[in-house]
Amino acid sequence: MDFKINLHASICLDGKIFFDPFGIGKELPRKAEIVFITHPHYDHLSLEDIAKVADENTVFVCTADAAEILRGAGMENIRIVRAGEKFEVRGVKAEAFPAYNEGKPFHPKANGWVGYLAEYGGERVAVTGDCDATDDLAAIKCDVLFLPVGGKYTMNAEEAAAAALKIAPKLAVPMHYGSVAGTKEDGKRFMKALNGGVPCRLPY
Repeated sequence: MDFKINLHASICLDGKIFFDPFGIGKELPRKAEIVFITHPHYDHLSLEDIAKVADENTVFVCTADAAEILRGAGMENIRIVRAGEKFEVRGVKAEAFPAYNEGKPFHPKANGWVGYLAEYGGERVAVTGDCDATDDLAAIKCDVLFLPVGGKYTMNAEEAAAAALKIAPKLAVPMHYGSVAGTKEDGKRFMKALNGGVPCRLPY
C-alpha cells in the first residue's frame, strides 16, 4: 500500500482511496473510488478539491451533515455513517469511530463527527479526523495510524505521540500541521516524542 498526504489532513491510498481531500494539485487524476469525509469543516470537506479527484462513479462516505453539503453540490453515491458503525463499500471493510475534542469547542462529541478504520492493502488503516487523545481513540486497533499533531484544534505533537504509544501501530504518521494549524516542526516533535517506541514516517 502506497500513501500520500497532499496537504494538512488529506490522505490518498494508492491513488484510489481518499480521506478529506484538500490542497490537491494537478498531478492527481480524477479516479477516486471512495472519498471518506470525517466532518464538514472547510479543510476536510473541500468541494473544490473533491472535484479534482472524484467522478460520477466515486462513492462518498460521510456523516449526515457532510452529506447535505455534498448533495447541495450535486454529488451522488453517498453513504451516510455514524460513529460505531461497521460497513463495507466497494469491497473495502471499514468502521467509523468517534472523533472529538475534550476541553476545546471546535469538535464537540455531540456533533457525531468521525474517524475511520479501513481494511486496505492487507492493513488496518486508521484516519483519526480532528480529535484529542480520548479514550475512544486509545481503543482503536490498527496497523497504520494517521493522527493530528498541530495543536489548537486537535491534540499537539506530544499528546499525539502518547496516544500512538498506547495504540501501538506498526506505523504512525502525523498530519494536520504546517498549514491550517501548527508548524512543520510539529512532525519532528511528534517523532522525537515517540522516542523509537513506534515506527514513524513524516509526510513532509
